[in-house]
Amino acid sequence: MSKTIAQIPQADRPREKLLRKGAEALSDRELLAVLLGKGTPGMDVMTLAGKLARVIDEKGLEVKAEDLTQFAGVGDAKATLILAAIEFARRRIKPEGAKIVTPADLLPHVRHYADRKQEHFLCASINGANEILNIRVVSIGLIDRSPVHPREVFADALTDRASAIIVAHNHPGGGVGPSASDINITAQLKAAGEIIGLELLDHIIFSRNEYFSFLEAGRL
Repeated sequence: MSKTIAQIPQADRPREKLLRKGAEALSDRELLAVLLGKGTPGMDVMTLAGKLARVIDEKGLEVKAEDLTQFAGVGDAKATLILAAIEFARRRIKPEGAKIVTPADLLPHVRHYADRKQEHFLCASINGANEILNIRVVSIGLIDRSPVHPREVFADALTDRASAIIVAHNHPGGGVGPSASDINITAQLKAAGEIIGLELLDHIIFSRNEYFSFLEAGRL
């Protein structure tokens, strides 16, 4: 179970941790907690940050103020602060438009999911020039598997008018070798993509320090 801010030692609370170790040491939830500043009378800041992180994961770069203000305690001021921070970072990092030449080129845009306790299945929409249009979380599963259906994977990519996709997921339990389930869903996605005209370019399994690419392994 996640700890509330009061249960975290003073030196390890998000703001103090950022000052001591740098922003890169914080999880997504901790970074959002810093932006929020505090929670609400009915919800601790870490709990609220976790709920917002999930919505932002699902929406990707298309997250809007109303997606955030649906939560009690998140008004226009907090929502606009979060959206401004995302846009400020986007203009400098620009995941959309980033060129994908090799599987490793996607990793900097998804590696922050490596520390998640559950498996996150991601879909990157790619245009005809092999540039990223958007990256979204399609599903969140258990510690060792994330149930996903092809229709969920391709739905937003079709909306993006993508010409191809790259899917990826983290392995919270350790190694990056593909499971039988990983092999099965890769085959399903490849077949479905051929039918609807959206090519599956790769399926990447990653951890903090390593990755497995179905394309590089000649298994796609």
